[in-house]
Amino acid sequence: MGAHEKSQGNANSMQRVKVYRLNEDGKWDDQGTGHVAVDYLERSEEMALFVFDEEDNETLLLHRISPDDIYRKQEDTIISWRDSEYSTELALSFQENTGCSYIWDNICNVQRSMHFSSLNNETFHTMNSELRELPAVELSTLPIILKTVTESGLADQMRLTELILNDQDFFQKLMELFRICEDLENIDGLHMIFKIIKGIILLNSPQIFEKIFGDELIMDIIGSLEYDPDVSQVQHYRNFLKEHIVFKEAIVIKNPMVLSKIHQTYRVGYLKDVVLSRVLDEATVASLNSIIHSNNATVISLLKDDSTFIQELFASLRSPTTSSESKKNLLNVVSSRSLEIDQTLLTLSSLSLPLLVICLS
Repeated sequence: MGAHEKSQGNANSMQRVKVYRLNEDGKWDDQGTGHVAVDYLERSEEMALFVFDEEDNETLLLHRISPDDIYRKQEDTIISWRDSEYSTELALSFQENTGCSYIWDNICNVQRSMHFSSLNNETFHTMNSELRELPAVELSTLPIILKTVTESGLADQMRLTELILNDQDFFQKLMELFRICEDLENIDGLHMIFKIIKGIILLNSPQIFEKIFGDELIMDIIGSLEYDPDVSQVQHYRNFLKEHIVFKEAIVIKNPMVLSKIHQTYRVGYLKDVVLSRVLDEATVASLNSIIHSNNATVISLLKDDSTFIQELFASLRSPTTSSESKKNLLNVVSSRSLEIDQTLLTLSSLSLPLLVICLS
């Protein structure tokens, strides 16, 4: 499916933008209003910004994303840059700051991938020839895996990331080994697994984050980080997340993708702010924040398009049988900052996470 086709399905007010071009007199000319998306160029592996006219869906702007530091985010709703192809300054003015943050995070992620690929190509010949494959994930090989993860140079880190991603069962096997070590109270093994997971997270790979923060693995990943050898006592992060965090749905959310994103967002934030707050570098923190912002934008987009959810939300707010406590929870879902009614279309333009009210018992 091409970007032009995708735009028709994804068009919503969150990514609604005006396109501006700086003229020779130093004034901004309005080039039109449309919907913006980040997608692959046709028959290419390069990523680009596409803006499609909201009236006729014609292409208002096609900009190949550059690895150079040319992009600027201003006032939470504007992204601008110097475009070499147009030989002038261009700017996108977003209707909503959530849409601006979502596209900005996408641009940053594309640039990180481009830098990673470029560096990989430039330094491939300097790689340690011994790092050809990872050893099998077994208790006896944990010291070798730990040494590989923690003592690799920059070029080897890129090779290491590639090897981990190529081994489809690497994390499943490592987490199985973690559970075995925990059952046997093998503290030495648990300490090594902690260091391995910490080192892998610090590789700061979006593809690895996608794997380890999925529903299948994330609680085991957090569990493995309870056994920090530099902390005298074992932590109880999983217990806190499972027993002391109560999720109350102000309105029942039936979309499993929305629920998954909400839970993932809280857990990634907990990992960033509590579990590994002492050891994360700025680049990794930025990547985790990007995941959180992207999840927020996805949830907002999905719920804004869910007419059943919107109807149930406002029906409950208007119902005389809804308790004051319930209405208070519902108002946490609806931001009073910007509520727009356009004929029969109700747009929650500043809906924000948590969409589930999180209470600490």
